[in-house]
Amino acid sequence: MPRARYEQVNVEATPWYHVVSRCVRRAYLCGEDAVTGHSYEHRRGWLVERIQQLAGVFAVDVAAYAVMSNHTHLVLRLDVDRARDWSVEEVLRRWTQVFTGPEMVQQYLRDPGGLVPVQVQWVQAQAEVYRSRLADLSWYMRVVNESIARMANAEDDVTGRFWEGRFKSQALLDEAGVLTAMVYVDLNPIRARMAATPEESEYTSVAQRLAALLDEASKPRKRGRPAAVKSAPVNNTNPHPEKPTTEKREKLQKESRLAQLPLAPLMAFD
Repeated sequence: MPRARYEQVNVEATPWYHVVSRCVRRAYLCGEDAVTGHSYEHRRGWLVERIQQLAGVFAVDVAAYAVMSNHTHLVLRLDVDRARDWSVEEVLRRWTQVFTGPEMVQQYLRDPGGLVPVQVQWVQAQAEVYRSRLADLSWYMRVVNESIARMANAEDDVTGRFWEGRFKSQALLDEAGVLTAMVYVDLNPIRARMAATPEESEYTSVAQRLAALLDEASKPRKRGRPAAVKSAPVNNTNPHPEKPTTEKREKLQKESRLAQLPLAPLMAFD
């Protein structure tokens, strides 16, 4: 029997996860269909952008990714501490970048002084729900996958499933596990004979990192040593984040709004 998602994702044990999402029937809905000859390669670019755009909204770091023709691999880190440090206003601002939000939340962001104390208390309590969701793997993946499915269905003028079902996740319990997963993810196109070298592996984090290094190497050097960026320690609180509820489901913002989100950089390392 499948386990509940909150039993598989436990930030008390580890904030690191290897995540896989597959297209329905494993069809080449993000690649080139050998039967029809139709190319959906541009959708791989959609995924890369949306993964990094939403990383800038959620308390999620993207360490590695590989967008293949019919599935996607991610290595993600959940940062509960970062979300805890956000103010109520910051939490609400981030949430409404992605979801429409209740009218009272929108009014609070426009003019909190226009609400009576009991309404302010409700909004602040709601912000704590959103804070938990913004550091939750299921909510992050839900927005990534739902927004891509919506775009693909609109392009094809169809309705129905784009993804096979729930994403699959594997906890990475130590540094060796994280590095092994990153190597596995980044080398996917080479194993699939889609590329000969990491530099040629399109829509992967390793190609993006190498391109950034080459770009940096071509710039004039500055004096001084840049400060190292270290990953935050494992958080030991909130082991079972609030599960998404079905009551009064909030709607995703329109694609025109989501497309304006800035890209977050890949996670930096020492």
